[in-house]
Amino acid sequence: MAEVQEVSPGRGELEWETPLYRTALAQFEQALPHADIEDFVAERLRYPERALVVSVPVHLDSGKLGVFPAYRVQHSTVLGPSKGGVRYDMEVTLGECAALAMWMTWKCALLRLPYGGAKGGLRCSPKDLSPAELQKLTRRFTAELLPIIGPQADIPAPDMATNEQTMAWMMDTYSMQAGHAVPEIVTGKPIALGGSLFRHEATGAGVVMVIARACQRLGWRLGEQRCVVQGFGNVGGVAAGELHDQGAKVVAVSDLSGGVHDERGLDIPALRSFAEEHGSLAGYEGGERVTNEELLELPCDILALAAREDQVTGENAGRIKAKLIAEGANGPTSLEGDAILADRGIAVLPDVLTNAGGVTVSYFEWVQDLGRLFWSRAEIRAKLADQLGDAFDRVWRLADEQGISLRSAALVSGIREVAGALTSRGIYP
Repeated sequence: MAEVQEVSPGRGELEWETPLYRTALAQFEQALPHADIEDFVAERLRYPERALVVSVPVHLDSGKLGVFPAYRVQHSTVLGPSKGGVRYDMEVTLGECAALAMWMTWKCALLRLPYGGAKGGLRCSPKDLSPAELQKLTRRFTAELLPIIGPQADIPAPDMATNEQTMAWMMDTYSMQAGHAVPEIVTGKPIALGGSLFRHEATGAGVVMVIARACQRLGWRLGEQRCVVQGFGNVGGVAAGELHDQGAKVVAVSDLSGGVHDERGLDIPALRSFAEEHGSLAGYEGGERVTNEELLELPCDILALAAREDQVTGENAGRIKAKLIAEGANGPTSLEGDAILADRGIAVLPDVLTNAGGVTVSYFEWVQDLGRLFWSRAEIRAKLADQLGDAFDRVWRLADEQGISLRSAALVSGIREVAGALTSRGIYP
């Protein structure tokens, strides 16, 4: 094996060294003994390839100048251009983006997509900004990213508090610099600009596809399961609807305003209509109100985590009453929480597999844009089910063969894909 010379900067000195990044790195380290890769490959993959830190100046409606910190981290481009979302949130940090970019690398590799992982974010409070301010902010942020993004370099997508409109502004800003329309620069766009059918529903629908596959393996009937869904946005809301449509009883859901619980089963279509009309679940009277913390500990068969990171931790994992956890969000289970769940025999469908529907259909969108040839909703849904099913089967088989958790098996599968490519390519120069 090649020896690793210790020339990397001390980890305490790295600006991306945050708790979330340390979680991503710890998961990588736990998977390494099972991955059988060379030391130099492991050392290369511990750190992002590059990170861009920018300040984004914008003239606000008040006439004042606002300056917003923003980031884009590219963890790996070994398999192809990097791919990952852009989020607008007051908690965005370089470390958060670095962790999410690393997870995206394993996710893309696991699904055998020709991408590496990236993530971007802009630290702001979107609800406090007008549409005009958000447009100016997005366009200037895109201009700052021009040196490192491109259809063959790095392809952004929507994430927390960003959407089709955000991607349309990004696509237009990039296209103005190129002098012609470049729809393949971003994914998650409006259909009229080259967006893909089924992209909006892909992550949430993919979560349920993975849950359904797990139920088959476990000998359960999905239609007989009692489900709790934390998060009721683009992922959780769609997942709850898919579970409801497949006959499962969704007994509780929640968003930032709190949760709604009814042991008889909730009327998910009515809840989604209410949330769309009122902007949240606040004020819904069709069930018992619960907090997000209480919702996690409700008795159920399947708990879908579709909100934020660090929801199941060492503090509350011992009180979780679900038999199966599906991670629709990125990093919703801490290392300590993971260990406790494993000791209690509660299986976890890991994020890098379970929420990969979004990036998979983003890949489909990119391919359609490059070829200027578009597929039907049914074709895309079938392709997604095949891709997720293949990844799930490989993960389950590896977990059985090596006696490791599904999370470790998913990470090992992704790491091996990237490591194989890196070993073949070598280190330049």
